[in-house]
Order: sequence, then C-alpha cells, then structure tokens
Amino acid sequence: MKNVNYWLAKQEPSGSRGYNFETLKKDKTTIWDGVHNNLALKHMREIKKGDLVLFYHTGDERQIVGIMEVISDPYPNPKEDNKRFIVFDVKYKKSLKRPITLDEMKKQKKFQNWELIRISRLSVMPVPQQIWDTIIDISQN
Repeated sequence: MKNVNYWLAKQEPSGSRGYNFETLKKDKTTIWDGVHNNLALKHMREIKKGDLVLFYHTGDERQIVGIMEVISDPYPNPKEDNKRFIVFDVKYKKSLKRPITLDEMKKQKKFQNWELIRISRLSVMPVPQQIWDTIIDISQN
C-alpha cells in the first residue's frame, strides 16, 4: 500500500469565483487551480495521486466540510502561460459527519503550530497525521 499524505485546501464557497463542497459532490471531480502563493505552490508540488485532502470553506464559514481524493499528480495549469502555476485533479470522497470550524481548531492545543492556525492566508498545506486523525475524530461527534 502506497504511503498516503494528508493535505488541506481552501476554497471560497460562494460568489462569482466560489466553488463549494456540495458542487464537488455533484460534479464528482474537479481541477484544483487558481493557486499563486509560493508556499502553497511548493506544497502542491509534493501532492501525489492517492493523497487525501480536507476541503476547507473560507469566507464567512471558515470550516472543514469534507474529504477529497487526489486523482492526478500535479501538472502545469493549462489556463496559464507560466509553467510554475500548477493544478491537480480531485474527486469527491466523503462529507464530514459535521463540519469542524476554525474556532474549534484554535482551541486544540496540538493544532497551535499548524499552518492553518499560523498562516491564515495559505490556501494549500500539509496536514500532520495526528491532526488529521483528531479532525476525523471530532467530526464524528
């Protein structure tokens, strides 16, 4: 069995450029694009087919709502001239039993050094196994 890595990717769920988890559920798959932040792009280059990603709604919601599976390795964004801007394909995996809010996560001591708490503008980041497991546990209650 291949080693699965865990990630979190943020998306504004509404508005003209918005895309939410319910839409992914209907679409089944989508291209994760639009990332230009250097650190987020660095993280994206490490993503591999088979990895799992927490889908995080930004904006007013600020919560993790579901899980996606990566179905392609990263590749250059076909809509951009610059090859350093990359994308990857994802598919709907499952909805969380209940969303986990940013406020809830801020109260977890073990989350304090995680990029989600420390670098609020970062759109794609790794999720340490211990944090992933805690989020899945919390979402079941």
